[in-house]
Amino acid sequence: MSIKTPAQLRSRTKRGIFETCRPALIGLGLGIVTSLAAQPAFALSEIKREELPAPGASQPEGADKAVPLPDPIAPSTEAEPDDGTPAEPGTAVDPAGPDTEQAIERPEPDEPLPEIQYDVSKLPPAVGELRDQLLAIAKSGDIEKLRPLLGAGDDMTQLSLAGIDGDPLEYLKGLAGDEDGQEILAILEEVLSAGYVHLDAGTAEELYVWPYFFAIPIDKLTGPQRVELFKIVTAGDYEEMKAYGSYIFYRIGITPAGRWAFFVAGE
Repeated sequence: MSIKTPAQLRSRTKRGIFETCRPALIGLGLGIVTSLAAQPAFALSEIKREELPAPGASQPEGADKAVPLPDPIAPSTEAEPDDGTPAEPGTAVDPAGPDTEQAIERPEPDEPLPEIQYDVSKLPPAVGELRDQLLAIAKSGDIEKLRPLLGAGDDMTQLSLAGIDGDPLEYLKGLAGDEDGQEILAILEEVLSAGYVHLDAGTAEELYVWPYFFAIPIDKLTGPQRVELFKIVTAGDYEEMKAYGSYIFYRIGITPAGRWAFFVAGE
């Protein structure tokens, strides 16, 4: 039996969280392929070609009176708005439908990079208090203690970009590699221990966000900043993020009033 190094174990653990959805999608794809392989598969064009007589062959009596088949209907790329008015030509349909959660906006690429902060004494009292509470719970190892801080209804902490069903803590436990959700607590602590940024100051979208990598293009990180990044993600995660151009692992947002706005991963 080979002995894995701490680095190998760390990579396996973090990529288990980072790629939570991949096994389900791969399994679904294999199931579809297996089902289709069990029966002959023909493209629509092949089926129609087999039904047509060969060139020059004699036509059966009355064939010229047969009702012609309509041309295949191409998939529509237009949709009608909810108000019932026809869509403008060229309007694309979003196959995923409308977002179920509010988008978490990054700064625009042409905007000045936000200032990276490490001094938590500069946080508003309510923000600093919530951060301290979250860190204490993360170190306690008891994920159930997060429940009072998650809120409810419209004020509930966003835990997924696509929305969740059921108990939020059970959802978080399901993301972890262990049954008690302590891997998620470890990530929570690591993220809150990093530097932060203050975004959209003075607006209704004002937030304090950890880690600061969320607001910095991945190719703009300096050598020392990448060292900080590798405390949270693996080198493999970093390579994937370079393809997106941005940090897409877990981040935390807290409003100036001390509400836990989100704890999500993804793009």
